[in-house]
Amino acid sequence: MIKAKKSLGQNFLVDARVARRIIDAVSPQPTDIVLEIGPGTGALTRGLVERSGFVAAVEIDHDLIEGLRRSIASPRLSLVEADALKLDWGATIDAAIDSWRKLDRGTQSEPRVRIVANLPYYISTAVIAKLLRLGRRVFDMTLMLQDEVVDRITSAPGGREYGYLSVLVQYHTVAAKLFEVPPSAFKPAPKVRSAVIRLAVRAAPPIDLSDEDRFFELVKACFSQRRKTLLNNLKARARGMGLVDDVERALADAGIDPKRRAETLSLQEFGALFHALYGRAAREPVGKTGSL
Repeated sequence: MIKAKKSLGQNFLVDARVARRIIDAVSPQPTDIVLEIGPGTGALTRGLVERSGFVAAVEIDHDLIEGLRRSIASPRLSLVEADALKLDWGATIDAAIDSWRKLDRGTQSEPRVRIVANLPYYISTAVIAKLLRLGRRVFDMTLMLQDEVVDRITSAPGGREYGYLSVLVQYHTVAAKLFEVPPSAFKPAPKVRSAVIRLAVRAAPPIDLSDEDRFFELVKACFSQRRKTLLNNLKARARGMGLVDDVERALADAGIDPKRRAETLSLQEFGALFHALYGRAAREPVGKTGSL
């Protein structure tokens, strides 16, 4: 019997009904390639392998990898021993597609790449941010997260939970909370409730940006101290962010009251503020930074 390792934030899903519900929500097809993060003891992995074209399961724990090798033998499963935060996800997707094509010779279909994950709470936000950089290489993500993180992601402007993570995820995807999962579904039982969320990757972002990194730097600055107004937060960081225009004038040009707080701004308003602050430079194509 494999014991959960507290250092890795492990809570194994043991409720078969919840596992079936998650797999049914994903509804994997033979032309789908599933990247599973944190397969644990394989509660979801078995069903995903049965219904998907190919599954690449990413697990950091060597003991769990060995257990999965012994319990699930299938040419449609690849076990990747790696840290999700350090993995080259682009290369992992390429390898999974190659493996799927070798198994289904002659297929003319293009696979959908889908992500399914039961993420340790302490790294969930960082993993989501990394996966979002994959863009349209991924069709959707079905994630089990701490319930309060799901609420933060799906919160609308004006909501108490609305913040930087909400803007980041909603820019890239359409997010929908599917259902909650009680602590009793796991072993050991966590001290918090969990929830399953689907993130459907957008065909195109809802606002036009030439520099996403700079935009999200702006959003992060706006939320840096939630109790402060937009004007005060931006003035405090204007020099370090290389703003090319007066902050008060830019807020006026964007039609935004400087006394408002970041939690009240919609994606479109953040976009208007971005263009007003950075002017022409924000509209000119620039290279994106960062790597997968």
